[in-house]
Amino acid sequence: MSERFAPIVWPLFRATVGLLFACHGLASLFGVLGGSRGTGEPVPVGTWPGWYAAVIQLVCGLLVLAGLLTRPAALLASGSMAYAYFVVHQPDGLMPIQNGGVNAALYAWAFLAVAALGAGQWSLDALIARRRGATPDSAREPNITPAVSSKV
Repeated sequence: MSERFAPIVWPLFRATVGLLFACHGLASLFGVLGGSRGTGEPVPVGTWPGWYAAVIQLVCGLLVLAGLLTRPAALLASGSMAYAYFVVHQPDGLMPIQNGGVNAALYAWAFLAVAALGAGQWSLDALIARRRGATPDSAREPNITPAVSSKV
């Protein structure tokens, strides 16, 4: 993909992943959008680990969607999905396709990428940085293209 699309595509990717993750939290906490695991019901308050995971999903999903405190929120979301994969899914089989952990694995890696690359230009982090006159790492445009060496 051309580098000129990265400043547009990256924030859209970040926002989409954040929105979808927040929807999982909404479903589990409030029983909307099909509820927890499609039951139409919420996870009972305080249930370990489901209710706490849903809180992380909702809060971190909304923060990543908005691009606010993006790196820490994405890192927490990535860790929670890695925990879900290794504790809940991996005991049922090695591969995500076998153990039902595809979503957990994809979210873990997607949020790790967001934590590493930052929010991009279209984010509240970038807006706050511009108002302060600074450009922190999380507000810079991510460099998602490999470096090309001029040496042959």
